[in-house]
Amino acid sequence: MTAAPNGRPAPLPHPVAADSRPDASRDAKRLAAAILEVLAGLRTPAQAAQATGVSLPRYYQLEAQALAGLVRACERQPKGRRRESPNAAAALAKENERLKRDLGRQQTLVRLAQRSVGLSPAAPPAKARRKRKPTTRALVAAERLRAAAEVADAGPAGTAGP
Repeated sequence: MTAAPNGRPAPLPHPVAADSRPDASRDAKRLAAAILEVLAGLRTPAQAAQATGVSLPRYYQLEAQALAGLVRACERQPKGRRRESPNAAAALAKENERLKRDLGRQQTLVRLAQRSVGLSPAAPPAKARRKRKPTTRALVAAERLRAAAEVADAGPAGTAGP
């Protein structure tokens, strides 16, 4: 760990949000949260197996798969940007230009509407920094996964899932 000019250790980069896979199912998120809780020492494997509704041997299989996936994800990636096809780059540039034009139009319409009503543009709100409470990162990731699973349970209409 490198030291900052004031002699304190340099802060670590912010960890990636646990919900970086929004396409993951709520069951997968619950299982991941249970595995993290076992690894953090909050639950026993038997408790996690019961909470996820699987047998103890199956839990151990799933835990081994999760750890293997973690190890695979930690493999070094090739340096530099990956080359995309020239058509994809051209399409993205074209879409970017179109979106910039649309943004300009919408901003102009908002300014005109504000002027016609007599409103001044709203100032951006000031953000206050809160002091961070130290927690185990595994527990934070488990909580995020659990919350994402609960949101998925609620469904789009706010009712309980199947």
